[in-house]
Amino acid sequence: MNEQILSLILLAPLVGALLVVLIPDRGKLPAWIALLTTLATLGLILHLPYHFVQGQPGFQYEINRAWLDFPAIRYHLGVDGLSLWLIVLTGVLGPVGVVASRKAIQQRSKLFYTLFLLQQTAILGVFVSLDLMLYYGFWELSLIPMAVLIAFFGRKDGPKTALKFFLFTFIPSAPLLVAILWLYAQTGSFDFFTLQTAIANGSLPVGPLHWAALAFLVAFAVKVPVFPLHGWLADVFSEAPVALSMIVAGKLGLYSMLRFHVALFPVQAHQIGPLLVALAVIGILYGATLALVQRDLWKFAAYAAISHLSFATLGIYGFTGTGLAGSVFQILNHGVTDGALLLLLGVFELRYGNSQIDSYGGLAAKQPKIATFFVITGLSLIGLPMLNGFVSEFLILSGTFTGYSRSWAIAATLGVILSAAYMLSVVQKIFYGPEAGLTLNMPNAKDLDLREFTMLSILAVLMLVLGLAPNRVLPAIESGVAPPIANRVAHSGSILYATPQATTVSGPATTGEVQQ
Repeated sequence: MNEQILSLILLAPLVGALLVVLIPDRGKLPAWIALLTTLATLGLILHLPYHFVQGQPGFQYEINRAWLDFPAIRYHLGVDGLSLWLIVLTGVLGPVGVVASRKAIQQRSKLFYTLFLLQQTAILGVFVSLDLMLYYGFWELSLIPMAVLIAFFGRKDGPKTALKFFLFTFIPSAPLLVAILWLYAQTGSFDFFTLQTAIANGSLPVGPLHWAALAFLVAFAVKVPVFPLHGWLADVFSEAPVALSMIVAGKLGLYSMLRFHVALFPVQAHQIGPLLVALAVIGILYGATLALVQRDLWKFAAYAAISHLSFATLGIYGFTGTGLAGSVFQILNHGVTDGALLLLLGVFELRYGNSQIDSYGGLAAKQPKIATFFVITGLSLIGLPMLNGFVSEFLILSGTFTGYSRSWAIAATLGVILSAAYMLSVVQKIFYGPEAGLTLNMPNAKDLDLREFTMLSILAVLMLVLGLAPNRVLPAIESGVAPPIANRVAHSGSILYATPQATTVSGPATTGEVQQ
């Protein structure tokens, strides 16, 4: 089973997509097939953490077979601590996204669920690929279903937003492909380990290597998005269906930064690190400030996401072990917490058809379940101790403070204060402020139904578990960022590295001991 599990995980959504294509478009049948497919995929994915060997160096469940002789593309897959929990997160969000779409998607459901399942395969493929051309194929595949779904299922201006998203994300992928082909021309291989060794040995010309590293970085930075490359995100959040908004930002770009920029080009990553740290802190404050003044809920969620994803960028390019582990944890937290926030905004859209914050008021008395989950989600975003957001932000800020720069860490901490301001402000206006137009005109709007309550309960439990028991996931994360990433950066001879092995968490209190 271990030898075939990754192939089965990639194949399951494809089979589900094919079944959706073949069945008649009747009622909820496509949604049921998509749900069963994502549940089956999740079941296969859970095999990974259950059989993952903690402390074992290198990749596990590895498959490495020749695919094409020329060019020399290999079917090379593997999982380590960096990718393990991101794969699990993708598996969890799959059925949540399907269930969230059952009421929202009433037409062309076959098209929607077919592309949604293709998107699942693409995302999972990005996380497990260890051949750069195979990785690039999955990377590009993740863009196409998203653009088509935004165009067909956008709220008001879908085609225009889809074109904007496609151009923003596809154009930087062209230099990425050129850089991958240049590496192949120099080494005769797309294999991640072969390229990593060749770069480390100094066998590639330095000047072009810097341009290749920059091409990788820009493609990934747009996908995160890193400030100031965020121009597409607010529009996509405003237009895309909830199930797609949950996966569009963060995971793929940040993972790729860690795997294919920092780990592949450690010297070049360190050289551009100060700029990325500065942009990350600006993004934290910029996103939080704009979220504070937004009047539209979708744009509010987009700018809050920019702020929280910038924390992960800060942890990555601070090059401390504590910060690197905190960054991966932040990616997980963003998927869970931001997913819950977007689900709640989708609930508002289904009931009220309005995203203006000023249109709401006094909902806590009439919809207490929605209010409860919104408050829990908000406290997680703020970083309240005992919830997941606290752990990752603490690791990132403490790693930055002790191992990189106290000034940048203090500046980034202002983002935590601003996040409390914008989130508590929205909670107060929507749930505890005076009743506004929507509340008065639609006094009988329903609270959460069983389907919505179940999805949000799952995500709320994950927030609590990740906050109270982060050591369930941190050891694997640390094993994934220490040997393959941080140690390579340390041995590049360019930076002082803070070791991650002392990063321990006990309950809600977190301590990160940094050794220099």
